Amino acid sequence: MAEELYFIKTNPNIAKINLYNKLCREEENIQKFLSGNPQANLEIIKEKIKDSVEELSKEELSTLFAWFSTLYPADHEEVKTQLFINGIDLFYEIPSTNHVQPFLQVLSDYEKFSKEQLDYIVDAKNFNQFLIYGIFFTEIINKEQGRENILSDYLKSDYQTLYLLAENQCREQNFNEESGLILQRDFAELYDQTKFYKGSIIQLDQQ
Repeated sequence: MAEELYFIKTNPNIAKINLYNKLCREEENIQKFLSGNPQANLEIIKEKIKDSVEELSKEELSTLFAWFSTLYPADHEEVKTQLFINGIDLFYEIPSTNHVQPFLQVLSDYEKFSKEQLDYIVDAKNFNQFLIYGIFFTEIINKEQGRENILSDYLKSDYQTLYLLAENQCREQNFNEESGLILQRDFAELYDQTKFYKGSIIQLDQQ
């Protein structure tokens, strides 16, 4: 079960210089985090980064996160800063299991009923469609408690199909109201940070 959920933008040009060189300088250290044949696996990671950091698998990126976290164990903000310097922008995170699981449930239901599969790495445009659905879904839940959402009202006229999908899902599910209130903030903040972004979004769950 995922305990934390990270949302990442990348800068492949920076990563192929800074991250690649960091891995070359600290080969012995990073190899402690690699299973199987550490040297061979490290070379695979380095070659992928030389092409594009977005070529890394979910497991390889998770390994890099674990490594950076041990380098700065007492300072999560420094971990984020160092990742950014190396071409990996951890721009948003959901740090609590109680928040992560409802988010993943909304995502799973969206994929099922929209027939749109959002993989570990996804185009920002497709990711934003899901976020808009999430904004509508949580707004409908919270509206029953007398809580209005200005962003939802603003988006509704341009995304009627997504609103109807969210409305249908709300009728079929008994979703926790407290989770709906928390997720409403997550969906709105994620949308605000990605609505003009043209690259890919990586969604990484950590144990």
